[in-house]
Amino acid sequence: MTTSTTAAAEAAQLTPAFDLDASRLADELTAVTAHTWNVQRTHTYGGQAGQAAQIDWRVLPLRSLGGDPDRTDPGGPGPQPFAPTRWLDKLPCLARFLQQIPAPLNAVRLMALGPGAVSEAHCDPKYRLGRGLTRLHIPVVTTPDAVLVLDGVEHCWQPGTLWYGDFSREHLVRNTSHTVTRIHVVIDTLLTADLASWFPDSWRELFARGEVLLNRPAPASPPAWPTALPYDTLLPSGFADFDAPAPLDGPLLPARLDRAAGDILTLTVAGRSFALVPASDDGEWRFSGWSEQRTLQPQGDGGLLLRVRRGRALADRHIPAEPRTL
Repeated sequence: MTTSTTAAAEAAQLTPAFDLDASRLADELTAVTAHTWNVQRTHTYGGQAGQAAQIDWRVLPLRSLGGDPDRTDPGGPGPQPFAPTRWLDKLPCLARFLQQIPAPLNAVRLMALGPGAVSEAHCDPKYRLGRGLTRLHIPVVTTPDAVLVLDGVEHCWQPGTLWYGDFSREHLVRNTSHTVTRIHVVIDTLLTADLASWFPDSWRELFARGEVLLNRPAPASPPAWPTALPYDTLLPSGFADFDAPAPLDGPLLPARLDRAAGDILTLTVAGRSFALVPASDDGEWRFSGWSEQRTLQPQGDGGLLLRVRRGRALADRHIPAEPRTL
């Protein structure tokens, strides 16, 4: 029986509440393969694309920051929320499946690993159950010669199945086929209780423990920000630093909340802007592209309550309202 996140298996096959039509997914690929897909890229927090892959590892973005149809990196907290790209319209079967995943979605990408391509071993530390962030895979085209090595275990997942992998552990992908390009749908999503119900029974005890963060479903009607905008405040320097070990600590920096194009609520601090989305019906907001691992909530006294979660352990800090000069 799984008893801790460190003892959990490196991967699990999920059982969704509806079937995946593997042959239909493969047929739909013909609608999006008339052009060469762009090379996979890393990302930096704040929304900037980073270094391009040095192997034949190509991507077609189906959901990306701002719905950019050319952006191949997984993205993260930045000035725009994630949105569907025009490519998703060409894949109606897959689009219907994505709509039924019971969790907020971030990036969704078709990822193609060419013949002979081997990635370097690496870790993606943000995809941790304790942070409430997961990465799912749906194989579409594969071969026994194309494997994922995850925490030392080789996997060759089959078309039409849905898998969770703990990609915060060391992993690499390897395709030694001479002819076949391996294609997976890669889905970055928040972990919710409903999504956790798709995991095997052996994971139930783990999800009941406080070290896993289960996000709440997005509210059906987003709440309004209750105070006048722009709203000026001070925030700890670690709060918008997603690698910071202590997000509530550090010197206080000037920050501003305001509305951007498309009526997006944005937080600007240290020269970077981040889109915010509602995390709950009670006025708690999270960074788009992140989980409820850190949130902010306006208070009746005009200040802000900052919350940071490690699993379901909670720390908070009240930031009083900034005095306004007349």
